[in-house]
Amino acid sequence: MSSNLKPRSNFGAAEIDHRKALLEVADLMVQQRSLPEFLAALAERLGTVAASEFFNLYLHDPARNVMRLHIPESKDLASAPIEVPVMDSPGGFAWQTQKPLVVSKVTAETRFPSLMNLLKDKGIRSYCALPLTTPEKRVGALGLGSSRASAYSEKNLRLLRRVAQLVAYAVEKVLTREALEQEKKRLQVLLEVNTTLVSTRDLGKLLPKISGFIRRVIRYDYGSVAVCDEAAHELSLYPLDPVLTQDPVGTDTTVPVKEAPAGHVLLLERETKIFGREDLVGIRSGFVSQMLEQGVQSLCCVPLVMRNGTLGTLNLASREHNAFIAQDLDFLKQVAAQLAVALDNARAYLEIAELKDKLGEKQLYLVDEIRSEQKTYLEENREREEEFREIVGESPALGQALAQAQAVAATDTTVLILGETGTGKELMARAIHRMSGRKERNFLTINCAAIPAELLETELFGQEKGSFPEARAHKIGVLELAYGGTLLLDEIGDLPLELQPKLLRVLQEGEFERVGSTRTIGANVRLMAATNRDLTKKAAEGRFRSDLFYRLNVFSVRMPALRERREDIPQLVRHFVRKFSRLMGKSIETIPNELMEGLQRWDWPGNVRELEHFVQMSVITTPGTVLRGSLPQLQELASGTVEHKLEEVERDYILQALRGTRGKISGMNGAATKLGMKRTTLQSRMRKLKIERSEYVL
Repeated sequence: MSSNLKPRSNFGAAEIDHRKALLEVADLMVQQRSLPEFLAALAERLGTVAASEFFNLYLHDPARNVMRLHIPESKDLASAPIEVPVMDSPGGFAWQTQKPLVVSKVTAETRFPSLMNLLKDKGIRSYCALPLTTPEKRVGALGLGSSRASAYSEKNLRLLRRVAQLVAYAVEKVLTREALEQEKKRLQVLLEVNTTLVSTRDLGKLLPKISGFIRRVIRYDYGSVAVCDEAAHELSLYPLDPVLTQDPVGTDTTVPVKEAPAGHVLLLERETKIFGREDLVGIRSGFVSQMLEQGVQSLCCVPLVMRNGTLGTLNLASREHNAFIAQDLDFLKQVAAQLAVALDNARAYLEIAELKDKLGEKQLYLVDEIRSEQKTYLEENREREEEFREIVGESPALGQALAQAQAVAATDTTVLILGETGTGKELMARAIHRMSGRKERNFLTINCAAIPAELLETELFGQEKGSFPEARAHKIGVLELAYGGTLLLDEIGDLPLELQPKLLRVLQEGEFERVGSTRTIGANVRLMAATNRDLTKKAAEGRFRSDLFYRLNVFSVRMPALRERREDIPQLVRHFVRKFSRLMGKSIETIPNELMEGLQRWDWPGNVRELEHFVQMSVITTPGTVLRGSLPQLQELASGTVEHKLEEVERDYILQALRGTRGKISGMNGAATKLGMKRTTLQSRMRKLKIERSEYVL
């Protein structure tokens, strides 16, 4: 293996220039790179610090309590890690004792024979291992080797300890980022698994799809689902990949429970179990012998657990030793939980089909009840649907957001829409819904900040009559009303902590219960969320569950601020002028250039909503065909000097609309429609402007 470190001629020169060297190592902490790329870059940086021709990294694996030895082979590539027991390596010794280990003469060192022989072959005469530790974690150890004997004195180690401290932080950052990316990938796969399980009941089509999803996260050679027939004491085995002719399961087959590793899991442990080759040899059955002949070295069996018992197991086999790690088990348990529900539902579906044949036209689901409540809930949304059919603008920033929306629309993936207040997050959610396969079904929105915490739970999940003193009637929540469609959770950052586990269950398991009920209800709904908050920061501070954040943030779309797409302002202004002119019965034909240029220069802290508000006020105060707007007033808005005057104009206009509808707020002939607002927006403005009912209902 060729060296990728270039030693300096004398160590003293490196120490004199140690500040520059430390800065070069520190630079790694802010660079985004994978672990192999990081190791190659680290090798280059270390060449400026110490006279070393050899570099390696030890990372501790807490799940297996071993050290994973990484040795960069070239500038661009790092070899696969070698797994060694903790105390069988200098790095493990340094990691456990938290002290540097110095080998002044490699030829005289009798411990750690494997690494010492490697060092001898490469002409390395002295070696040191330094612990890599941060305040939160013991990460591993850093190894350096030199062609000079006794190259690492106590004086030299003072500098190397500082280097190791920086490397520890950098390694922890790389590993954390990779873990988060891997977790995000696992969550996205889980969501796709859920979508497939909900839409596919044919086992022959379902299992290959599940196999494809799992293979995106975990490498394995053979897979199957074992369904237990307790009466016959047999397992029915269904290959995940029936097209693989070398699959030891072959085609669908049965095997006695006691002869299969899955049977041992079901009969004894009843929990996830990993079998090594020695474990498989100990079972002594023809079925296991067939697996061993195919070269299986590792087997993982995950129970398919339901509320009323265990249905069977999900089984993955590999030709590699120790092929499955702890993170894999967590992922497989979640896949198995969803798969168990799907298989149980498929069995129940067959039973229901038989029952429906006997009952004729009798309905088993209260469709009419849901449709009735949907009609009431959606009446206002459908009346104004046309207002949300167009996102105005052609700027590159908006185009990027639209491209992201188009890419994700065809899937059922959860979408998190980010952006400042007033950027049009709900409008984007509606656009995604219209481009999706659910476009013929309902789109509902619930604002997590506008509804009191004590009422939000029943709005989301529904309630049973008598579930609490105020629950005087049965209520269906929006998760049921949106069945088959899309639900947008606006201002998701304000969702109370106590409700977040229930929403997490909807995302993970696709089910929930009404308040006061024990009956589980399936949630066939696509969830989208919108926020102007920094959820990453809230999660770090413990004010938002991190697991829920990762579930929501599978795919994010960022709505650009209006100041980032100033070229769209003229088009938006013309759009709003036409809109409000039509609603107010005016004929505005001209927008002065000076006014338009001033609008384009303004930063619009309230974004499109602020621009719309300004145009609305301008249309109200325009008597003729030329739009009248005050640039000085616009420039003073930030200090609030004209806000009071604008609010007075707005208050009078809202009161006029309310009196004209005799106090009716919503509906086709309501004040909200005449003002071009959503009902909730109008009610919010009425509260802010302190408009009392006695002022408009005489």
